[in-house]
Amino acid sequence: MSLGIVVVSHVPEIAAGIQRLLGQVAQDVSITIAGGTDDNQVGTILTKITQAFDANHADELLAFYDLGSAKMNLEMAIEMSDKTVHLYDTALIESAYTAASLLQAAVPLADVEAQLAPLKIK
Repeated sequence: MSLGIVVVSHVPEIAAGIQRLLGQVAQDVSITIAGGTDDNQVGTILTKITQAFDANHADELLAFYDLGSAKMNLEMAIEMSDKTVHLYDTALIESAYTAASLLQAAVPLADVEAQLAPLKIK
């Protein structure tokens, strides 16, 4: 079983920036993003999220998001996915970075989640 990360943001540039940041500490972790709407405006869209799930090479995903409507679309995408997806109501950048660095170090999911717990804000 492999673990990967999906980042969902209302702004395409934010999602891309977080992916770039995480890539610095987690070169071996599959990290995919869904940022903005189909025409790259501010918002989220279900199809971009499902594409990010499908494009991720991992069997099991840790999903992080910025705002409430992103969570709503993530929840719908999770229902449609064959992959196991864990959704975290945590500070986006800090928790995605924490998870990426720990996954790179092959830390078990339970221990990653223990580190994410104090970052819960939503």
